Amino acid sequence: MLRKILLGVRSAIAVPLFWLFTMIISALFILVMTLRLRRVGEFFVQLWSRVFLWVPPVRYTVSGTENVQPGTQYFFLANHLSNFDIPLLFRAIPTPIRYLAKKELYKIPVFAQALKVAGIVKIDRTAGASSYAAINEGVARAKANGYSLIVFPEGTRSRDGALHPFKKGAFRMAISTGLPVVPVTVNGTWEVWPPGSKLFYRGHADVVIHEPIPTAELTVKDIDTLRAQVYDVIDEQFHELHQS
Repeated sequence: MLRKILLGVRSAIAVPLFWLFTMIISALFILVMTLRLRRVGEFFVQLWSRVFLWVPPVRYTVSGTENVQPGTQYFFLANHLSNFDIPLLFRAIPTPIRYLAKKELYKIPVFAQALKVAGIVKIDRTAGASSYAAINEGVARAKANGYSLIVFPEGTRSRDGALHPFKKGAFRMAISTGLPVVPVTVNGTWEVWPPGSKLFYRGHADVVIHEPIPTAELTVKDIDTLRAQVYDVIDEQFHELHQS
């Protein structure tokens, strides 16, 4: 009981302070990106991610960074457990990445503008075919700007901490870019902030970056094969980490 009270007090103090910090960083990020100072912009992305992970705090271990070559763009595919996955992956993956964000985030003043100038791809699941066109355009723009991409093929956060089936859309998108696909296994963030919880807990997370899978010669006929291959890699590693 006392532990939950203390966690509640910490959350009540930390969350407003973090959002204030987010607004300040967002404003600075907009400024430096408008001035085309991309390296400074990436510094702010890393700073925001670091502070986000300090809040619970989340300590983490990363392996497989040798699979990411400097100057090469990739299409990363990771399992999704928690809101802490994004800052964790910004810190863990040793190359600038952009991701797909739900449209609700674009309703937050200042932060929404920061997402736009960063090249974060907006997802509107209610928009049907027009949403797919917008996503493809956003992905192409991020690729053209030299960013690697990261997508969560489960489509949403795991509600129970388990790995769930991967949807085809992420793999269709990956093949269309022609970028090497890199499976990424995340473990431990669900325990830090389970979906629906008003409290977050200190914890440890693991990120494993697997070997790239070439897609340059693949077509839409290979979607199911690629999906199964990526799922098997992440599934095996996830269960190994989850049981250790």
